Amino acid sequence: MTNPTEKELEQEMTSETEQETVEQTAPEADLQKNEENDPLAEAIARVQELEEYIAEANKREQEIALRARAEIENIRRRTEQDIEKAHKFALEKFSKELLNVVDNLERGLQALEGADESVKVLAEGVELTHKGLVSTLANFGVEAVGNVGEAFDPELHQAISMQAAEGIEPNHISVVLQKGYTLHGRVIRPAMVMVAS
Repeated sequence: MTNPTEKELEQEMTSETEQETVEQTAPEADLQKNEENDPLAEAIARVQELEEYIAEANKREQEIALRARAEIENIRRRTEQDIEKAHKFALEKFSKELLNVVDNLERGLQALEGADESVKVLAEGVELTHKGLVSTLANFGVEAVGNVGEAFDPELHQAISMQAAEGIEPNHISVVLQKGYTLHGRVIRPAMVMVAS
């Protein structure tokens, strides 16, 4: 046998190094393959996914619960307001009907103003009845609006006409044709008035 030449020695060394490199990278490749096919790694990844999903679901559930509580609170508040309004304004129709009685008593008092002594007792009785009825209405929140000299308010007064009036400022009531009334601040009948120009 001949002595190996340098070239052959070099080739042998190169092939040995390549083989060692292949041997060293093979376990790493096997490790990566094992991780890819490893059921434990897959299970851990799946657990992480599920934990994220559960966290998102909990967050959504908290938001839904918060919105539901807010909606319940709004419904409760609206219901309380509706009940309060129902209590306040339950007498509105009844009060409107009684206003006709008040108007008739006031007309009766105007007719009895120039009467003689024999009718004076009747006038006093009508006046006491009128005061009692107006007082009872006031106890339940019904108040008269529309007096001579007040500033005209289109929400409370209905202007029939405008005319010049001495001693009264423009846009103020000069004559009240029919009193208006409010129930707890809500107009149940506007006052019919004449306004100074």
